[in-house]
Amino acid sequence: MQLNKMIDHTKLGASITKAQIDQLVDEAKTYDFKSVCVNPIWVKYAKHKLKKTDVLVCTVIGFPHGTHSANVKAYEALEAVNDGADELDMVINVNALKTKDYHTILHEIKGVVAAAEKRTVKVIIETCYLTTEEIVKASELVLEAGAQFVKTSTGFGTYGARVEDVKLMKDTVKDKAEVKASGGVRTYEDALKMIEAGATRIGTSNGVDIMNKRGKTNDSNTTY
Repeated sequence: MQLNKMIDHTKLGASITKAQIDQLVDEAKTYDFKSVCVNPIWVKYAKHKLKKTDVLVCTVIGFPHGTHSANVKAYEALEAVNDGADELDMVINVNALKTKDYHTILHEIKGVVAAAEKRTVKVIIETCYLTTEEIVKASELVLEAGAQFVKTSTGFGTYGARVEDVKLMKDTVKDKAEVKASGGVRTYEDALKMIEAGATRIGTSNGVDIMNKRGKTNDSNTTY
C-alpha cells in the first residue's frame, strides 16, 4: 500500500493565502502525494508549481454547499479544466436528493463528468445529512452518472467521514467506482480505518502528519 498515493493533500477555505498554497505544494512534492486539492482560484498557480512532478491538481466544484445550478457547476468544471485541473470534487444538491429529485442529481453529475473530459470526478454526497437509504441511493446515482468516485464530505457539514458510511458506500458501488473519505481524517490511525473500510483516497490537510504517523488538531481556516 502506497499511503502517500492515496492522499489528496488539501487546503480549502475562505482565507487561504499564497504562502499556504506554496507550503501545500512543497509538502506534496516532498511526500509525493496523489494530489493537492485547492480552491478553483489556485488551480492555475498550483499546476504551474507542480509541473515536472506526478502530483495532480484537484479542485472543488459547487463547493461547499452544492447549491449552484447544474449549468453553473458544469461551467465551473470547464473553467477548472481549462486552468489545468486533473481531478474535480463536486458537491451534489443535497436537497434534491432528500426530495427524491433524482433527475436533478443525475443531470448535474453528468454535466460535470462531460466537462471533465475523462478526468476523474469525485462526487461529494455530504453523508452527515443523509440517512442510510439516501447514502445508498446517492452512491447508485454516482455510478449511473458515470463519475469515478463517491466522496463522503466537504468538511463544512456537521461531521465528516465515518467508517460505517465509507463501508456502506463501498458495499454499494463495489468495484464499479471508488470511495474517498474526507473530513476529520487527521491521524495515521484514522486513515488506516478508512482504507480498511474501503476508501482508496483520503482527503485531508494533515497529510504530512499522517505520513509521519502523528495526529494533529483541525486548523480553523481549513476544511477537508
